[in-house]
Amino acid sequence: MNVAVVGVGQTKFGEHWGRSLRDMAIEAGLLSTQDAGIGLDDVQSLYIGNMSSGNFIGQEHLAALIADQLGLSPKPAVKCEAACASGGLAFRQAYLAIKSGMADVVMVLGVEKMTDITGEHAISALMAAGDQEWESSIGLTFAGAYALIARRHMEMFGTTQEQLAMVSVNNHKNALNNPFAQFNMNITVEDVLKSSMVAEPLHLLDCSPITDGSAAVILANERGVSRFEKPVWILGSGHGTDTLALHDRKSLVEMLATRTAAKQAYDMAGLSARNINFAEVHDCFSINEIVAIEDLGFCGKGEGGRFVEDGSIAVDGEKPINATGGLKAIGHPVGATGVRQIVDVVRQLRGDSYNQISGCEYGLALNIGGSGATSIAHIFGMVGRK
Repeated sequence: MNVAVVGVGQTKFGEHWGRSLRDMAIEAGLLSTQDAGIGLDDVQSLYIGNMSSGNFIGQEHLAALIADQLGLSPKPAVKCEAACASGGLAFRQAYLAIKSGMADVVMVLGVEKMTDITGEHAISALMAAGDQEWESSIGLTFAGAYALIARRHMEMFGTTQEQLAMVSVNNHKNALNNPFAQFNMNITVEDVLKSSMVAEPLHLLDCSPITDGSAAVILANERGVSRFEKPVWILGSGHGTDTLALHDRKSLVEMLATRTAAKQAYDMAGLSARNINFAEVHDCFSINEIVAIEDLGFCGKGEGGRFVEDGSIAVDGEKPINATGGLKAIGHPVGATGVRQIVDVVRQLRGDSYNQISGCEYGLALNIGGSGATSIAHIFGMVGRK
């Protein structure tokens, strides 16, 4: 049973002091049904990606709440949590539900409201996605964890702070035309290197922001997809895991979970890295984008810094990455990010992206949880699998 994305919707990402989580979720959900040209009566179930609504806003039992607020009750609703990969996980579970024959049309919604608490509290809530006993309890933050990864990558391969900065510069440039992005502004390598040091070698502008926002997509099976104008087919899906604690991993410079998820997705799609025209990857910190493009096979291990410096990730480059701004410039409402990545891949393939790449046939979305303990990859195309 082939499955396609037939509708997408997204709120603007940013610091929304006057908006609630439920308000943003309702907006994104309704936008996705409008884009698909269906009503809520057509949606048979709901999957929600959300990392920590209990910590951020004091609200658990989120799936039932949002189903009620959208008018989907008493249909089944499920909340999926995999740290920053919660949205990707929700999408994969919805995909599998349709593949199994349990549903024909499903909504996937990612949402997070992060700014109702202090920055210190938000950092603490996010670090719950690491190993509490061995990492967060002794003061390690995710900026610190990714700084360890960056430092090791620099020592092994000669990756430079300037190359890290170029990731952020490229993503900010790509977000200029994106009306949903948190930051619509150019930055320079010098700006990044002069910004505050968060965890050496990562500067403030190497880091994605704290963000509020929601994104949603509608999935449908091939039996009913003929009524939709531009279905984008899910060609491959992969999911890998690794140890939560960095010190238990075989390597700090590659993510086993990403390599596992990518192989599954490539094998299912019958494609390889060279067939992928563009990708949305998880750039919570600039080093993560460099490691991701290596682990996805877009360049060799240790060559990511040079790949960025050579302009290969630019919209007009060899392998455009994060063509609408990535987490760095669009923002990172953690539960919503994985769904937002898919929204942007779908728009790119349909031809209505804010930064359109010509001649796109296949796109990939990579959503990573924590410091790489969960990775979820999906491959999309305009033509379904036979």
